[in-house]
Amino acid sequence: MTRAISATFCLLAIYSAAAVVYAKGATTRITITGAELQSPVEISDPDALKNFDVWSGPGTFANGVEGTTGFIIDWASGAVTDRPIGLRTFDLSFYVRYANRPFAEQTDQLAYIVSYAVDSTTGQGYVYLPGKADAPYRLNTKSIYRGREGHWFRATVQWQQVFRDVVAVTPR
Repeated sequence: MTRAISATFCLLAIYSAAAVVYAKGATTRITITGAELQSPVEISDPDALKNFDVWSGPGTFANGVEGTTGFIIDWASGAVTDRPIGLRTFDLSFYVRYANRPFAEQTDQLAYIVSYAVDSTTGQGYVYLPGKADAPYRLNTKSIYRGREGHWFRATVQWQQVFRDVVAVTPR
């Protein structure tokens, strides 16, 4: 009997966590601009987007536990203090469809903007969460406040691969 209650509780906890994230909405599109791109590059393939949920990682909570993984940042490696200078920098705009909005409003909405710099020699990518002095800060913190704004972080391996697949970055 105890096992059945424990199993039921675990399933409810998993369902609740999934429901909280789903209620916010899914990432539907990422637009990449800047760094000498001739035109914006868009990623809209659901399979490519599934690993880049805006509402994952620090600043998100499920059952009182803060998220530690997700989005496009390698959170475990911490903030970067020794990022190379002179890297090509791109703006990444994350669009979502908010699940809790009326049907007529179910369109892609800009929810989050970060900067992405890539070292064309090593392929290492870096993500900047805009700080208070940066224009996207208000938009971002309206969506989610992570408590790590204003810092650079290493990008996840998954994001770096998707980025390489859609944007050709050649050495200068």
